[in-house]
Amino acid sequence: MNLANYKFVISKHREKNVILIYFPYNSLLQKKLRERFPSAKYSATNKCWYLPDLPVVREQLQLTKDLIGQKLLSRIHFVNQNAFIAYRNQLHLKAYSVHTQRMYLSEFAELLELLNDYPVDNLNPKRLKDYFLYCVQKLKMKERKLNGKINAVKFYFEQVLHRSKMFFDIPRPKKPASLPKLLSKRDVKRIIKVTTNLKHRTAIKLSYGMGLRVSEVVNIKLSDIDSARMLVHIVSAKGKKDRYVPLPVSILDELRNYFKIYNPKEYLFEGQYGGMYSKSSLQSIFKKAMAKAGINKKIGIHGLRHSYATHLLESGADLRFIQELLGHHSIKTTQVYTKVSNRSIQKISSPLDSL
Repeated sequence: MNLANYKFVISKHREKNVILIYFPYNSLLQKKLRERFPSAKYSATNKCWYLPDLPVVREQLQLTKDLIGQKLLSRIHFVNQNAFIAYRNQLHLKAYSVHTQRMYLSEFAELLELLNDYPVDNLNPKRLKDYFLYCVQKLKMKERKLNGKINAVKFYFEQVLHRSKMFFDIPRPKKPASLPKLLSKRDVKRIIKVTTNLKHRTAIKLSYGMGLRVSEVVNIKLSDIDSARMLVHIVSAKGKKDRYVPLPVSILDELRNYFKIYNPKEYLFEGQYGGMYSKSSLQSIFKKAMAKAGINKKIGIHGLRHSYATHLLESGADLRFIQELLGHHSIKTTQVYTKVSNRSIQKISSPLDSL
């Protein structure tokens, strides 16, 4: 498909963001488009073909990506727009992940929208305290959300304006000491059994079998898999850290079968328009598998990672080894699995049993 033969226009169709595709009527051009994008649809209203306006589609069509936070900028009063732009530039210069940039910009934009035409640079510690109090009392914000907002606002004053003492007197809400949600081996087996789609089942198996975050699963490239050494290279994971994890022996034949059927080009799991498979799709697949397996626990796909770590600990694996496999910066993060492991709990006898 020669992109020079087509014209692409960013637009809306049926209240959805789409990319309209124009070209002189030609059966060969239409055939090439349909071969490259089988999900392309025809709009009788616009008299052209169209695709959803997604980052992966833009990448395939070599279109310019929207700047992160551009829609947020349009909602901010011009008095504070330069502050927002400087904030975005600093995030980019510090090479924060796209996810972190989106989250920080969203939290900062909420403050700027509330300020309207009041300059954010004029805020002092007292006014900031009042704002965070408003978030708790009026917006009923929970501890984790509030901590994220404090971090986002803190970034502007400390990293953009370089006012390092601004947040010394602002208290942090205490985070709840919640335990990780996990599944039993029996539950995991049931989830895998009911997932009949080969692509979906392989993704779920690797999520559990290597203890990966959902972002790490969809980010695996073919070049990251070393079947000779039975290792998978996890590149630029959380905290921009690389690590190697063992590839489960039991999945090798299924993985080879998957390659033959799906023939991925770059990423192990690719979307219908090419490029990286979306995290939301994988999360949705897991949710449906849970329902199909009749498991009513309130747990997301990240629970497979927690289950992997707990089951390793219960099988006698060393905690330091598990820390490296999970890519945890601190052993304290990994130690939480000792609180949910049956290996330690089952050793304790109730005093009732000795009466």
